[in-house]
Amino acid sequence: MGAEPSPVSRRAFLKTIGGSAALIAVGATGGLTWRAVDQGVFSAGQGPAYDAWRVWDNRAGGEALGLVRAAVLAASAHNSQPWLFRLSADSVELYADTARNIGTMDPLRREMYISLGCALENLLVAAEARGVAATLHLMPDPKDHTFVARVDLAPAPSKPSALYEAIPKRHTNRAAYAARAIPQKSLNTMRTLINTPDVDVVWYTSDAQKRAFSDLTLSATHAIIADREQAADDFAWYRGDWRQLQARKDGLTLDTSGVSPLTRAAGKLLGVSQTQSDQGWLTSTRETQLPTASAFGVVVVSQPANNAHRIEAGRAWQRMQLWATSRGLAMQPLNQIVERADRELASGLRGEFTDGIAAMMPDAGWHAVMPFRVGYPTMEALANPRRPAEEVLVRGSP
Repeated sequence: MGAEPSPVSRRAFLKTIGGSAALIAVGATGGLTWRAVDQGVFSAGQGPAYDAWRVWDNRAGGEALGLVRAAVLAASAHNSQPWLFRLSADSVELYADTARNIGTMDPLRREMYISLGCALENLLVAAEARGVAATLHLMPDPKDHTFVARVDLAPAPSKPSALYEAIPKRHTNRAAYAARAIPQKSLNTMRTLINTPDVDVVWYTSDAQKRAFSDLTLSATHAIIADREQAADDFAWYRGDWRQLQARKDGLTLDTSGVSPLTRAAGKLLGVSQTQSDQGWLTSTRETQLPTASAFGVVVVSQPANNAHRIEAGRAWQRMQLWATSRGLAMQPLNQIVERADRELASGLRGEFTDGIAAMMPDAGWHAVMPFRVGYPTMEALANPRRPAEEVLVRGSP
């Protein structure tokens, strides 16, 4: 790998962005235009990396495969998509693809199992809407921690739902949210979507609560950036090259970062180093995401090391986000606190963030696994790349 470009000041970088925009406008036949085309500046959401979003309800190849097409559009940590599926005529089996673990950002695999729960929830929502009775068996083989679930399928009356219709519209929104409070009734409704006693959601809505959550999240962001291994594992999932994105169909992109179209275009043209990515993340967290949240929430579980509870937490998150999408709300995970807490536990570090998030729990019997923000969007969220169903199927034991 070549050396990273020297970091530039924010003011200098913004000046460069402005110059790039002008060149795009006047350099229609020059090398800059070729670079813009090559890096997908004008092609957000296009190409094979995005085809899965367009065929989400296609049932060609059988009902089981059709359900997987809905499942793969679920949320996942760093868009790592850590799932594999095995199909039969009357069942779908879900497995963890541990090769897609995000390293020191998820050393205890908490986020991996939450991501798998998200995919499972999409599959179950789609089954109900399409007239399939789905019987769920979580962690069916105690000796195989990668065997996440078996879903037995049988015919049933279809039950169309707003959650099902929201599947292709649900995207993580990292942009600013509007200065508008969310009614408590909406927050209460999201809580009622959780139907297991082992999972709940804690809301932070007062100024003091939001300030405490924001301060701890910002401190955790600083800590991740200062941790060489975590920062490298985080940046490994950034897809700055358009051809790589189309080939891998995973990871995080500038298009979904919540920044303006002009900034996205400049970043694609000029490239983004790890240092610039880290600073951009820190700036967005401090200046946009934390101060504009209408409310913060944390999905909590009673047993944080229990994989079944983690999977159910993922199901709860996905279901809440589908409901929020159907009501015109935006949501975004803010996992920095628990990512640092996991890092502390896995590496024997002082429990600064472990203790910090524990102090924010209303009851000692609950443990944070998924912090997030919610609000009304000011900008449309764009789709992340997705591997299609056909690319995540396995035959025999995965």
